[in-house]
Amino acid sequence: MTSEWTPERTTALMTFWDEGLPTAEIGRRLGITKNAVVGKVHRLGLPKRGSPIQRVRSNVSRPTVPTQPRSVTSSLSNVVMHKATKPAPAPAPQVMDPRLPTKVIKLSALTSEMCSWPIGDPSTEGFRFCGHKAIANKPYCPEHCAMAYVKVSRDRNKNTEAA
Repeated sequence: MTSEWTPERTTALMTFWDEGLPTAEIGRRLGITKNAVVGKVHRLGLPKRGSPIQRVRSNVSRPTVPTQPRSVTSSLSNVVMHKATKPAPAPAPQVMDPRLPTKVIKLSALTSEMCSWPIGDPSTEGFRFCGHKAIANKPYCPEHCAMAYVKVSRDRNKNTEAA
C-alpha cells in the first residue's frame, strides 16, 4: 500500500468523507490503511464525526453521591461511608514464611525442581526466591501453588456464562 497523497486521492478522500463512509472503507477504496485516512482527515481539518461504536445505555440510574471538599484536618467522624461504594481490597500481606531458608536464593541458583515464588522487593538486597521443592510440572511448592492457582467454583462458572 502506498501512502502518497496526490491531489486526486485527497479529493476522493474528501468526497468519501462527505458521503459518510467509514475510515476503513475509505482506506480500502484508496488502497491505504485506515490510520492513514484518519491522519489525513485530521491534517485537512475535515469535520469530525461521531464514533461508530454504539454505547449501551442502562435503564438503571446510578445514585449520585454529593461531593464535598475534604479538609486535611477532618476527623473520622466527618468521613461518611456510602453503602454504594465498596472499599478497595487490602493488599496481600507479605508474611514471612517461618519455614523459609535463611539462605538467599538468587535467580541464577534456581533449578526446575525449586519453587520460584519471589519473596520481597526485587530492588532490595534481601530479595530471593522460595527455593523449596516444587510440585512436579509446576513452578511452585505446595504452599505457593495454593496461593497462585485459584480454583473456580461451579457457581462462579454459571454466573460468568449467564453474563
